[in-house]
Amino acid sequence: MIYPDSFEYKTGFNAVRSRISELCTSVAGRAEVATMSFMTDHATLSEALGAVEEMSRAISPDAGFSLGAVPDINEPLTRAKAEGSFLRAEEFLLVAKSIATASEVVSFFIAVGSDSADLEKEGAGSPLYPILRSQAILLDPLSALMREIDRVIDQYGNVRDNASPGLSEIRTELSRISGTANAILRRVMARAVEQGLLEADASPSVRDGRLVIPVPPMNKRRIQGIVHDQSASGKTYFIEPAEVVEINNRQRQLQLEEQREIARILSQLTASLRPFIPVLKENTGILGWFDFVVAKAKYAFETGGLLPRISDGPELEWYHAVHPVLLASLRAKGKEVVPLDIRLTPEERILVISGPNAGGKSVCLKTVGIIQYMMQSGVLPPVYENSRMGIFEDIFIDIGDDQSILDDLSTYSSHLRNMRLFLKNGRKGSLMLIDEFGAGTEPQIGGAMAQAILGSLNSLGMWGVVTTHFQNLKLFAKDTDGLVNGSMLYDRQQLRPLFKLAIGSPGSSFALEIARTAGLPKEVIDNAREIAGSDYVNLDKYLLDIARDRRYWENKRLDIKRKEKQLERTLAGYEEDAETLRSHRREIIAEAREEARKILDSSNASIERAIREIREAQADKERTRVAREKLSMEKKELADRLADGKDDSGNPLLKKAPKPKQQRMRKENRDVQEPLRPGDFVKLDGGGTVGTIIEIAGNNAVCSFGMLKTMVKLARLTRTLSKPVSGVKSSSFLSRSTTDSLRDRQLSFKPEIDVRGMRADEALQAVTYFMDDAIQFQQSPVRILHGTGTGALRQALRRYLDTVHGVASYSDEDVRFGGAGITVVNLR
Repeated sequence: MIYPDSFEYKTGFNAVRSRISELCTSVAGRAEVATMSFMTDHATLSEALGAVEEMSRAISPDAGFSLGAVPDINEPLTRAKAEGSFLRAEEFLLVAKSIATASEVVSFFIAVGSDSADLEKEGAGSPLYPILRSQAILLDPLSALMREIDRVIDQYGNVRDNASPGLSEIRTELSRISGTANAILRRVMARAVEQGLLEADASPSVRDGRLVIPVPPMNKRRIQGIVHDQSASGKTYFIEPAEVVEINNRQRQLQLEEQREIARILSQLTASLRPFIPVLKENTGILGWFDFVVAKAKYAFETGGLLPRISDGPELEWYHAVHPVLLASLRAKGKEVVPLDIRLTPEERILVISGPNAGGKSVCLKTVGIIQYMMQSGVLPPVYENSRMGIFEDIFIDIGDDQSILDDLSTYSSHLRNMRLFLKNGRKGSLMLIDEFGAGTEPQIGGAMAQAILGSLNSLGMWGVVTTHFQNLKLFAKDTDGLVNGSMLYDRQQLRPLFKLAIGSPGSSFALEIARTAGLPKEVIDNAREIAGSDYVNLDKYLLDIARDRRYWENKRLDIKRKEKQLERTLAGYEEDAETLRSHRREIIAEAREEARKILDSSNASIERAIREIREAQADKERTRVAREKLSMEKKELADRLADGKDDSGNPLLKKAPKPKQQRMRKENRDVQEPLRPGDFVKLDGGGTVGTIIEIAGNNAVCSFGMLKTMVKLARLTRTLSKPVSGVKSSSFLSRSTTDSLRDRQLSFKPEIDVRGMRADEALQAVTYFMDDAIQFQQSPVRILHGTGTGALRQALRRYLDTVHGVASYSDEDVRFGGAGITVVNLR
């Protein structure tokens, strides 16, 4: 039971209903909003709220569902039931849109919203949108009817030319005749313009379906034809020239034939549609329900509505609850609404709120009423998800003044009439909301009557929220089981309400403070304090002190809770860092062990290779000596690597920390490295091929890598104990990747290099690489573009060419192709 009939108006739910109706796009959806009502069945309510929650997920950007057009086709369908009637082409277009929307809904919630492969893997075994899917299954996509309509009607609501052979012929003939009529009319108008009978900018128009031309009144008799109309001012006559009368008659005849053919086609199409009228109407109703649910989901996005935990019975534990209408109003003004946290239990079912005027008591009362009513009407309430809401069988409110001259009711008598109804119909599953309990009559009697009524309502097991200023009700709530005090907080320093609800202690009305803020004279306020008496004023002061202390300890509790969370986060961070360090330590040890194993395997291989070479040499002392020296050098190299604590790739190895003296000795040994000499085996930095130094000239060295001989800077060479691979084909020591790289370079090699604009050292480096490639790829001749300038770069490059063994000769380019600015190099 909902009491009174003006409940929605008093709580503001009428604005909620109006907004949801605005969000609907169909007549059927708005009809659903109009019938939205208070529900008390747990299963029905859970399904209604679950549908909105599912739709909120479906229309989110991640899912991307969008409901198409839901046109109102009930009236055309009802008319189409009669035999011999037919729908217009534009009405068929509405039917087609309705069928298309139904098909889209079926496609999304049955194909997309059903069990996916991921759900099956996880064993979920249920659709993503079970409630919406159960409704989508009821829709019939009517594919055959859709194809038939699409065959006849285009996307603009016109009958297609190929809807029938007869219509195609008629429209083809119409098009031909229309072109002929226009051509004749243009000739007539051109002749009339030449004769001065028409204005040069005159254009033809249509009157009664016939082509006419605008003629001034003084020339209307000079043009042969039929007058069809004249302008409102009488300054223009519209004449059908005699030359086009016959062809216009034929055109009109064809237009009538076209209309008859279209009527015949639409009649046939209507006959095909007629058996599906019940299905179409049922689809329209279901689509209206989907439109209604989409509107509620959109409203939930606007207000922050979420699905709380619903209990089958009275329960009220809300967090961050806001009045949706107040939220929209304050948001439009750029203000924030203060959320409400409220909790009632079977032991404390009725909350008695006291506090200052304009402190938010009535707003709190209306917030409780509208949110509970929203939830039980199937609208997601604006509360946090961890809130718990129960189902109440009744909601009674006594808010505002219901005095009536017609019913002979005063303010207080209207309140008493409401209390009589509460006492008569109240029960354990009832929720009551009473504003300014006991007001409207003499305070002492009003307070006593309010206390007696409150006791009776409490004995009925009702739940509710009551606001009051009476001290006796505050004391009664403190001493009575089932009741609990609450207060709206007030800032005494700034003398302004905080609009926050605190449950557990009564609040002061702050009458004297509010009077001081309102600007009443001090002597009036002091006089009022004396009249009230010190006991009453002190009681109010004690309430203020209690409220202040409560806020202090509440802030302390929040501060401690915040610091505990911060400490937990810090400890969790330390534990995560420690685990990361332990994991890294295990990885380093594992890597070191693996590198040690590789080094050991490499040493064993070297030993075995040396033994094999000694055996193969048999009594050859020289080869035996070389093998022993190689083994000794590899042993020394291994010892140096272990001493450095790194492998070939620079990774650290697990070892004991060396003593300081050993560190100094090893550092000295590393610093005093022997210089490279001709005959040393070397590797080019970044490469794995072993070469031999042939000669050294300054900071450069001529090296041979297999069949390749090149000049390289000494800084790029590293001595190695390995030897160039021999005894196989000259190019077989190259890896497959190296061979492929050489082949690619040879294919992309260009026998010309441009070093103009470079410094001498840069140009020499570039030409060195260029000549190496040219010699290797046997590309001759090659050209070096260095420009003329001062000639310094040209001389430096030619001095370098003199040192290259592969160069046979060089000379200036022909004067026609660059002359002294280009050097042509011929290779051996």
